[in-house]
Amino acid sequence: MDRADQSTSPHTTAYNGARRVLTGNWVGASTVPSRSLYPHQWSWDSAFIAIGLRHLWPLRAQRELETLLAAQWDDGRVPHIVFNPSVPLAAYFPSPDFWRSSSAGTACGAPRATETSGLVQPPVHALAAWLVHRADPVSSRQRGFLRRMYPRLVAWQRYLTGARDLGGHGLASIVHPWESGMDNSPCWDPPLSRIEPVGSDTFHRADLDHGRADDRPTDLDYGRYVRLAENYRDHGYRDHDCGHPFAVEDPGVNALLVLSEYALAEIAGALGRDPADHLVRVEELTNALVKRLWDEESGLFLPFDVIAGETVREHSAAGLIPLVLPGLPERTARALVRTARGPRFGLGDTTRMVPSYDLTGHAHDPSRYWRGPAWFNVNWLVERGLRRHGELSLANGLRAELIHLAARSRYAEYVDPVSGEARGTRDFSWTAAVTIDLLTGGPSAAALPAEGRRIAVAVD
Repeated sequence: MDRADQSTSPHTTAYNGARRVLTGNWVGASTVPSRSLYPHQWSWDSAFIAIGLRHLWPLRAQRELETLLAAQWDDGRVPHIVFNPSVPLAAYFPSPDFWRSSSAGTACGAPRATETSGLVQPPVHALAAWLVHRADPVSSRQRGFLRRMYPRLVAWQRYLTGARDLGGHGLASIVHPWESGMDNSPCWDPPLSRIEPVGSDTFHRADLDHGRADDRPTDLDYGRYVRLAENYRDHGYRDHDCGHPFAVEDPGVNALLVLSEYALAEIAGALGRDPADHLVRVEELTNALVKRLWDEESGLFLPFDVIAGETVREHSAAGLIPLVLPGLPERTARALVRTARGPRFGLGDTTRMVPSYDLTGHAHDPSRYWRGPAWFNVNWLVERGLRRHGELSLANGLRAELIHLAARSRYAEYVDPVSGEARGTRDFSWTAAVTIDLLTGGPSAAALPAEGRRIAVAVD
């Protein structure tokens, strides 16, 4: 080790490594999550990536979101993948010729000149846009960034609260596990059990060309994912007459919907508009989230299976994400902290990061995709939530682990929550992005909208 290496602090090493990842994964107008495994633009990845990029290159962060939202459909949905036409079809499955968005999605206003998927991912985008604006408000105003983004972001939120309110109780439903962002969670096993899978001989999984089979979903799960996606495509991606065989109200998706509504209120105010409508929606959505998905016995928010009309009694990290909300009842927030510390997630005790699924659960697997490993973006949200609710010691400990494990794992896609062993692909963009944010923003900068603002939430 030379003298220069000896003088480099761990934080400097982590920062430089994360910057290298984001530089290497930039492809001209957006950032790929991974050069090998995920060679296109992904929706909620780009939101987290922009949150990190804003500290390095604010204009590039603006461009990241602009590129994604340029592929928005006329009905307001932001597709979960925007395909790069220069990437060979065989590099990723399902590829553009499977989704056929420009033809199958015509009735819903899919772009004609850009191929996308027909699904969505969690709505982190208004939050990202607001934070990106704050990073460089001068260039943002000069470029009209918020002015152009605001109507698109509003349309995106209204798509979720309108066409996707499949349960009729004010919450958005996901219609495919991939829409949760937590694709392979055991939370989806009960509703997926109703789905007849397609045969594994009918598709080629490109993910297995780049990752270990033990880390990835099984062929049976993939067969069900493909069946659901085919059904949605063959119904023209229409929500009103699709007869969705899978519809679940996910607490993580809906918590981020609320948080982004807070961000829209901030954006509206910055543009000289009345934020009242957004704040009313915040209150309505938060009330619906607490009344519909809070489970007192578990001390956690749980998914609701709209088709079966029952709560899915599986415990995932998605149920902790509502901690980011300033409007949670204090009793609920305290219970969530106890659950995070308790045997299901072990934070501050048995785990270094929050696992994606219950340590004591029957389906826990610390290696397999979303069935137990810890993910950096989810833990970034939990860290922000802990800090928001005054759990500074726990938040500081989690922040330190996130930074350390990101660098040690070579910015892995996910890690074993106990040992910190790297899993999935390496040089993963949102891992690098949240590392940059934690290092640059510092522990005192919660960097979330609506600091100090609380709303009246009914808990009866």
